[in-house]
Amino acid sequence: MQVQPYLDFGGRFDEAVAFYGKVLGAQVTFAMRYKEAPPDQGMQIPEDWKDKVMHANIQFGETQLMASDGRPGERPAFSGFSLSVGAVSKEEGERIFNGLAEGGQVVVPYQKTFWAEGFGMLVDRFGMSWMVNCEH
Repeated sequence: MQVQPYLDFGGRFDEAVAFYGKVLGAQVTFAMRYKEAPPDQGMQIPEDWKDKVMHANIQFGETQLMASDGRPGERPAFSGFSLSVGAVSKEEGERIFNGLAEGGQVVVPYQKTFWAEGFGMLVDRFGMSWMVNCEH
């Protein structure tokens, strides 16, 4: 069994993936746009959403997440969880933290703690909560 997060970006999938690609090296390994769905599925897709992503897989290092643009008219609500980046050096963690924080909001500045060489928390420009944790 696998349990994977599924992220809906409220129509900003392509922008989010470009950002995560720059900061984290994320790569789309599969994507299907709404216009590629068979016409007999009964979905009423607005014209301006036909090029939006209906489903995708994104590879972040060794981790794969699923994501989409969501559904027309719905806003993402990333609440009650964070994505956590680890297994990187203190310096790489700081680079990642600063990159993710660009256009977002720092919650806990990246710093040395009693459990880690570097730790910080933030909410990125897409509303996604992140923790960057570089243990000893």
